[in-house]
This record gives sequence, structure tokens and C-alpha cells, in this order.
Amino acid sequence: MTLFLKKFETKYNTAPFNKIKLSDYKEAFKKTIELAKEEIDTIVKNPKTPNFSNTIEALDYSDEALDRLSNIFFNLNSAETCDEMQKIAQEVSPLLTAFSNDIALNEDLFKRVKAVYDQKDTFNLTTEQATLLDKKFKGFSRNGALLNEEDKLKLREIDTELAKLKLTFGENVLAETNNYQLNITNETDLKGLPDGAKEMAASLAKSKNLEGWVFTLDFPSYLPFVTYVENRELRKEIAIAAGKKAFQDNEFDNKENVKRIVELRHKRANLLGYQSHSHFVLEERMAQNPEKVQSFLNDLLEKAKPAAQKEFAELTAFAKELDGIDQLEKWDGAYYSEKLKQKLFSLDDELLKPYFQLENVLNGAFTIAEKLFGITFKEVFDIDKYHEDVQTFEVLDFEGQLVAVFYSDFFPRKGKRNGAWMTSFKPQYIKDGINERPHVSIVCNFTPPTETKPSLLTFNEVTTLFHEFGHALHGMLANTTYPSLSGTSVYWDFVELPSQVMENWCYEPEALALFAKHYETGEIIPQQYVEKIKESASFLEGMATLRQLSFGILDMAYHGKSQTIDDVKAFEKQAMEIASLYPDVAENCMSTSFSHIFQGGYSSGYYSYKWAEVLDADAFAYFQEKGIFNKEVATKFKDNVLSKGGTELPMELYKKFRGQEPKVEALLKRAGLI
Repeated sequence: MTLFLKKFETKYNTAPFNKIKLSDYKEAFKKTIELAKEEIDTIVKNPKTPNFSNTIEALDYSDEALDRLSNIFFNLNSAETCDEMQKIAQEVSPLLTAFSNDIALNEDLFKRVKAVYDQKDTFNLTTEQATLLDKKFKGFSRNGALLNEEDKLKLREIDTELAKLKLTFGENVLAETNNYQLNITNETDLKGLPDGAKEMAASLAKSKNLEGWVFTLDFPSYLPFVTYVENRELRKEIAIAAGKKAFQDNEFDNKENVKRIVELRHKRANLLGYQSHSHFVLEERMAQNPEKVQSFLNDLLEKAKPAAQKEFAELTAFAKELDGIDQLEKWDGAYYSEKLKQKLFSLDDELLKPYFQLENVLNGAFTIAEKLFGITFKEVFDIDKYHEDVQTFEVLDFEGQLVAVFYSDFFPRKGKRNGAWMTSFKPQYIKDGINERPHVSIVCNFTPPTETKPSLLTFNEVTTLFHEFGHALHGMLANTTYPSLSGTSVYWDFVELPSQVMENWCYEPEALALFAKHYETGEIIPQQYVEKIKESASFLEGMATLRQLSFGILDMAYHGKSQTIDDVKAFEKQAMEIASLYPDVAENCMSTSFSHIFQGGYSSGYYSYKWAEVLDADAFAYFQEKGIFNKEVATKFKDNVLSKGGTELPMELYKKFRGQEPKVEALLKRAGLI
């Protein structure tokens, strides 16, 4: 347990996963919270006049042991959880909420922060210091420091309940994902399914001591099924199962959790003097307010909807011609889209997968990072890892100095939540003249290797890897003084720029030649396939844009105004109607498993994916102008975006890189919408 109270005695101070016992966590949280409280107390009781160093700086460097413990525990709770770990999460979550409230509502601490803030003009602060001061002051004012005692108490109660509700929401979604399996024993039911997916399903059945083939709601299992299986009824069965996660009136039902989270967020915002949760959140975003977000979403909706409706009509006509289908349903979308794509471009995932062996794609991402930013990746075997699937890498600059430690974790398993994400076990910061380097991880759920084949990725999985790797570069190349401004600690609608811009290299012949090689022959991907990948990049883009906009619209509907939600399903249906193409499925509800906004940090922020697409399309247009491996442009991107974290306003950083504000036309052009 004392493990977490001092610097780890490991290579690069990496997390000693093999020494951590589950039974250690609860006590370790109590101890590190106690330690953090003592650090805060020292700041408060400092007899010297408050200044930037003894108050603001001291505050940002406090809680180091607690932050480290939290990073390790909650990252593992997403990537390698179990019932006991989830139980611990439920127990420590209120303790952490109480502690953060203790800080936010500490009057004496706030007085010191405010004293520094009120005389900030006398301190001759750097831009980064001024940003940190502003962030700390707002951290108090936006979290109740200006409230009276009664309202402070109400805020504490709300925050404690919200923390538990978000955890429960996520646990319910994971339980529902794990509780479903489709066991097929008749091979004719699998007609159309590629051999690789079939082999994976057979392997899964075997591991569960079942006959035939097993399919789950994990993405690498679910997606090939709904994309390729000809049996419409079976596609319907698994699609409905996916759509009704946590919407089944059982112990894992999230309807009441959704209502309560929305209600409490609104109450919290009102208590702090904001019109709605969205007004509160967006004050600290590039978009600034809900009106601007709504206008952004509506503007894109107006441009995308006619294209989406036209594409949907073409897809419907194609399905009717092929199979006599009169009405496309949600379980038909992926299947007929893939069929039409094959017809138009003679391109399908199965044709491409042999060229995208996971190891090669990862090495390709490394090579591109080396060409752009001058860093190299070397796999090492003397750093602890939390699961045998994890790989560990030293990231070095050209002088051989450590830039970061990088962990990759690519395959689905029972204790891992769905999706893909990047996270940090340790942030970058500079303290006592030492530049502490970050420990960064990406976690995905890719198709695992089978007995006969290595892990071969779909093109969508290739772009996912590059996406998360872009986030990782943002964390790894961080070079700021203060931990709370480092790496991905930026406004939510800016955080997706580094990740989304990296996806662009997946479509460039010069980049693909570095890693798209046939896993058996070593042959580089044929040029005609590359051209078809580029041609098909905007295939059904109108429909994809509409779908993404519908999620952003739903998010804003929940959080943009005061309301009583009687029926989650009815509310969702009404909110999303304007951007819907497929008929509604009565048994399904998206909200109850919409983890991004109800568990993660994207509430009133889902629009940021599209917002960042504008940024990334505009940024990549600059690379294309000068050359996709142009060192000058790459250095500007590294120096003004990747290394700067949240030290300045995002738009200022962007303009320093690009020389201008982003133009939405770059996105519309790329998407084929203009």
C-alpha cells in the first residue's frame, strides 16, 4: 500500500503493475487523499503573502501521489476490470468527489487564489502562468467557491451523487455488453461472413465450451456480423440486442440514471448561476455558448441532409434491386452499404485486410511520427504491464533522450470496455528543473489474431489506430511546465484535432507505402486499391455526417435547457427526428448506452468531433499544400499544437500554426458536400 506514497522504484518511474494488489487500492486512496489534504493545508497556512509561486504553482504540483494512483486505478477499471474493482470504484468515487469538493469549497484557499488573481497585473506572468492562474480561479468560481454555505452543501451532495451515477451507468453498459451472446450452430446461417470473422467466432465458442460459433456485442465480433451475414433475421437479432443495452427494464437498466444525471447537471449549473449545463460547459470551450453550437450543428445539418437523403434513397433502391427490400432498417445499413461499396469501387474490407497487419500498421504510425516529429519507438521488455496483451515502448528523440513511455493494448477481453481511447498513467510537467516525461497508453478493441492468421485490421480499424495515436502524440510530445496544462489538458473541442488530423495520412499513397504490405507476400498495397480507398473516402459521407450530427443534437437537447424528461425513449426520438433516416426501432434506445455523454466527459461536447473535423481538414490542407511530410509544417504543428497543451487559448495556438482561423469549406470539400 505504501507503494503509492513514494516515487516508484522502477525504470522511468513506471507503474509497478505486478506489485499492485486489488486489496491495496482502497487504503491507498484514503492515505493519498490524507496526504493531499496536508499539502493543501500547508498552502493555506503559509504565513507569507499569497503570490503565484506559493499559491498557484504550489496548488498545481500538489496531489501528485493521488493523481498518479487515480490515473492507474481508473485506467485499469476501463481496460482490465473485474467485479471487485468495480466495487472499489463505487466505494472510492465518493471519497474523491468529497476531496475535490473540499478543495473547491475551501474558503481560505480560495481567498489566497483570489488575492493572487486580483493583483495578477503586478506579477509579470508568462502566458502559461497567466493561463494557469485563470484556470485555477475559474476552477473555484465554477465549482462553488462564491456560494453561501447552504448552497455549497447542496453542490457537494449533487457532485457525490453524480459521480456514483456515472460509474453505475458505465458498469450497466459493460454488464449488458458482456451478458449477450449469439450462439450459431448451423453454418448456413453464416453465409457471407468472411473466414477470418468465422474463425474468430469459432475460437470464441471453443473458449466457452460451446458448439459452432459465438458472436458478441464487442465491436470486432458485432461489426463483421451485421456487415456481411446474409441472414437478415439474424442481423436484426444482434442489432436489436446492441441497441437495447441498458434499456431492458432489468437490474442494468439506465433509464432512471439518464433522467437523474440530466436533472442533477441542470440543478448544478443553476446553483452556480448558469442557465443550463450547456451554458456552464461551453463557457470553457472554443464554441463559447450553446447558441454557437446549435448554429454550427444546424449549418452542417442543412448542408449534409440533402446529400444524406439522396444517398439513403440510392441505398434503398440498391437493396430493392438486389434483394427486393422495400424498407431499409437499421440492421440493413452496414450490410447494403458494404455491398454497394463493393459494386461501386470493387473494394471491401476483406480485400484490404491482408495489407493491414496490426504490427505493420503500428510500425507505420511510428515511422510517420519519426518523419514528421523526429521521434523513434523501441519496444522494451523490462517495464511492467497490466496484461500480457500490452506492449511497452521507449519513445526517444534523435539524441536518444527519453520523450515518453508508450503502452499499447489492442484486443477485446471480458474486463475491457468497448471502443478505443487514449489515456495517461503519468502526465508531463517540469518541476525542480526536471522535465518529467509522460507515460501514455492507447487502448483499442481490434480483431485479434487467430490460430492461422495474425491480427488483420479493417480500414476503419486502421484509421482508429491512427486516431488514438494522434491523441498519444499530443500526450507524448507535451512540453509544458504545469501538469494541469499538459498534453491533452485542452478545451474539449480542441482535443480531437491531433487525433483526427493523423487519420488523414491513412489515405495518402506516400504514407500507405510505408506500412500497407501483404502479410504473406510483403507486396505493397496495389496503387488501384489506394486510389479506390481515396475515392471511397467520401462514400455515404452525407449519411455518416447526419448520424454524427444526430448524436450532437441529442446531447444538446438533454443539456441545453431545463426540462422534465418523463420518457427517455420518447425524448430521444423527438430530439433526433430531424436527423433520422431509418425507421425507429421500438425496443432500442441509444441514450441508455450513450457513454460519451453520460459516463465520459463529452456532455454538451459531442459536437466537438465535428468541430475538430473542421480544424483537422483545414490543418491537413496546409500539409497537402506543402507536402505531407514537410518538416517546416510538421514542426509548426508540433511547436504550436502538440507540445503546448492548454497553455494558451486554442484558437491562438491554431492561428500560430496555420496563420489563419480554420475554414469550414475545407471539411465540406473533403466530405464531397460541396
